[in-house]
Amino acid sequence: MIKIAIIGSGNVAQHLISAFTESDRTEVVQVFSRSNFESDTIPVVHNLNELAAADLYIIAVSDDAIAEVSSQLPFENRLVAHTSGSVSIDALNAKNSKAVFYPLQTFSKNKATDFKVIPICIETESGSDFDLVQKTAKSISEKVFSISSEQRKSIHVSAVFVNNFVNHLYKIGNDICNEHGLPFEILQPLIRETSEKIMTLSPKDAQTGPAKRNDLQTINAHLDFLSDENQRNIYKILTQSIQNGKNL
Repeated sequence: MIKIAIIGSGNVAQHLISAFTESDRTEVVQVFSRSNFESDTIPVVHNLNELAAADLYIIAVSDDAIAEVSSQLPFENRLVAHTSGSVSIDALNAKNSKAVFYPLQTFSKNKATDFKVIPICIETESGSDFDLVQKTAKSISEKVFSISSEQRKSIHVSAVFVNNFVNHLYKIGNDICNEHGLPFEILQPLIRETSEKIMTLSPKDAQTGPAKRNDLQTINAHLDFLSDENQRNIYKILTQSIQNGKNL
């Protein structure tokens, strides 16, 4: 049984706690939280000096807090990992062995997630620590990848494009629907079909629409229709990007 201590109590931390608790190969021995987070089944401490012994300490806090929290850990020569997609392994304090345990997924409060299908990107500073981190990842996921800090940065940037930016475009579409008295659900079958299509086609082959066809009449009509300057600028930038890349 791999003993794990979770440092943090936000969305990522709580999803990890649930996943590790459900696994028969791991045990969450303790959770550290600066907030009023409590658990009926797992000991919770609010002082880092009260952290118990564990095989792996996972820091699941905001990116900006990783270095500070790792420097405040009251022990040395133990294995410590962070869960960030964009922060280098070197941000962890050198007094402990360093690792990264990055689940590549968007997490929302109170929405259950199937960890078995979530890619977990792992990295260790020492080869001797890799086996433990890999076993920990495989205890909750069927998709575990050994990824360097530089590769992880590229994955995180890519994820911002395909997740955060795409969701913002959903919001713009929702705003336009609301403005004209239409339910956003009318677009949901289209969204579903597009997301399913790229499971079998490359994004380039899946691309459709007026920019791909160079349908200038429709493009100009859309720009004339949009009264919001921000929406117009985004439309122009994305149209130009599609047109610049369609022949690559």
